[in-house]
Amino acid sequence: MITTEDLRFFLSLAATRSLAEAARALDVTPPAVTQRLHTLEKRLGVRLVNRSGRGTALTDEGRLLALRAEQICSELGDLADELAGRRGVVAGHLRVVAPLGFGQRYIAGLVAEFRAQSTDVTASLTLSDGPPRLASDDWDVMIHIGELRDSTLVAYPLAPNRRILCASPAYLARHGAPAKPEDLRAHDCIALRENDEDVTLWRFKHGRGPAVGVRVAPVLSSNAGETAVEWALAGHGIIVRSEWDVAAHLQTRALIPLLPGWNLPSADVVALVKSRQELAARTAGFLAHLRAAFAQAPWRG
Repeated sequence: MITTEDLRFFLSLAATRSLAEAARALDVTPPAVTQRLHTLEKRLGVRLVNRSGRGTALTDEGRLLALRAEQICSELGDLADELAGRRGVVAGHLRVVAPLGFGQRYIAGLVAEFRAQSTDVTASLTLSDGPPRLASDDWDVMIHIGELRDSTLVAYPLAPNRRILCASPAYLARHGAPAKPEDLRAHDCIALRENDEDVTLWRFKHGRGPAVGVRVAPVLSSNAGETAVEWALAGHGIIVRSEWDVAAHLQTRALIPLLPGWNLPSADVVALVKSRQELAARTAGFLAHLRAAFAQAPWRG
């Protein structure tokens, strides 16, 4: 017989690429993960995971167990929600997903605050610098910035967030400032690779005029926003970055906004849920907590 704890353990293991990574996620030692996996496989009488020097891979039996475990744990969570709802209690496990940098700066504290206010709730926050798995069932609320491609999700607006073209005074002293978007082709540009976007095509609009697209050839690129901003601060080039990330640097003039009058597409911050119907009390409560916290965008305070 296996327990729900066994199922949750295996789901954590299935979401990682190695036993060492699973141990870090579970906050235990690698030998403890190995022993628990061995015990589970022995109890079930099948091999669940193939190990190699390149990491781990689920067997057919392991994929079946992961699929059913996710269904069972989800159904148990729904049952807990229903029972808690009948008691008028906000309870259960809240799963939040957010972009890495934004989540660390603005979401982590709000998750902890909400959990402190709702003591029957537990919460997990997954931060990622890669594209989110929008179609998966392992999240309740997803914080998203920028264009939303999955129209089946329900978006709750949280805060406005412009994209800003900027560079350091040191860079501008050496290279001058572009006067029009097309001038960017002759400048050192820094690209941030995220969310599967075409990061080398920068689109601008001036008033009601037509959009202007400029294909830049980045001299530097990274998938980490913090790194891209550090390069810009050090004078290595021009970046397009979200207002939430560079507002403080713009205020101190460590970064200078460029091309006044030309606007880039906005990247507003929203909270996503899968359906407007039958939101768990904890999910609805956390959405309210988020909307109150972002009633005024912190970066515009």
